[in-house]
Amino acid sequence: MDNATYSYSSDCTPLTSCKSARKPAGSTVVNMGAAGKKPPSDFLIWSLCNTLYVNFCCLGFMALIYSIKARDQKTLGDLRAAQECSDKAKWYNILASGWNLLVPLLLLGLLVLLIVHLGSSQGAFDFFGEDGFQNFMKLFGR
Repeated sequence: MDNATYSYSSDCTPLTSCKSARKPAGSTVVNMGAAGKKPPSDFLIWSLCNTLYVNFCCLGFMALIYSIKARDQKTLGDLRAAQECSDKAKWYNILASGWNLLVPLLLLGLLVLLIVHLGSSQGAFDFFGEDGFQNFMKLFGR
């Protein structure tokens, strides 16, 4: 505490009602919102990457739409709707990322198997020669 001396008029002391010389205090309301909750993520950058890369079945585009909706709802202050759109954008991004990784990996695996098989003594033959395609299909039909 400080050692300052305060002088008050006899009818206006602290913690008492002072009817003269002061105006009544108004009330102040502070809207805290949801204390401790952070706003939902919108996953916009992830959605853009999925939209610009492969974009299988338009999953990346759907993720981009829900990401923009989540950002709009967050700006409007509707955090519940923003969370719903954010969840949908996240799952569309997960599906799109899975397909974006799976398709090239499958193609690479198929290419490696084809090269290994054709490099063996059984698989070395002319594709365009006589009965080339039938011989090729016999190799996989064992």
